[in-house]
Amino acid sequence: SLPGGAAGHVAGRLLFMEIRQILENKRDFLPLLLLGDEQEDMIGLYLDRGTLLALYDGGRLRTVAVVTDEGGGVFELKNLATEPRSQGRGYGRTMVEEIVRSCRGRGTRLLVGTGDSPLTVPFYERLGFRENHRVQNFFTDHYDHPIYEAGRQLVDMVYLAMEL
Repeated sequence: SLPGGAAGHVAGRLLFMEIRQILENKRDFLPLLLLGDEQEDMIGLYLDRGTLLALYDGGRLRTVAVVTDEGGGVFELKNLATEPRSQGRGYGRTMVEEIVRSCRGRGTRLLVGTGDSPLTVPFYERLGFRENHRVQNFFTDHYDHPIYEAGRQLVDMVYLAMEL
């Protein structure tokens, strides 16, 4: 399980951050989860079976993540979202680093699926993930509207993996 609190550096400042596991009322976090996955029924496919984590800094919610246990030692980061005014300040990185630490020793691989975006793929690669495989037409087949990131329509799901 994840620690209750951790001091860390975000954008050059020493802060007290707390990562909480959310056990009840997970749907209260939908407004932020929808930044990481734009369609509520898709979030519903993993939210109840996943572990919902919320990162707070100074008591303010900054980032959420959902991690699922896919069996066979494989965990998957299904959703990672940082509230817009806190983006680019290291909260997402801190959350992923805590997830990696918590999964080590309990599993062998951490996967993340994301759109083929110039924003998200390099973010995960900087954290040590490497492209594993792609699911062709995932976003066009499973979402009821086109999804755009950084001006590009997302079509394929890119799966990146990190060996734990």
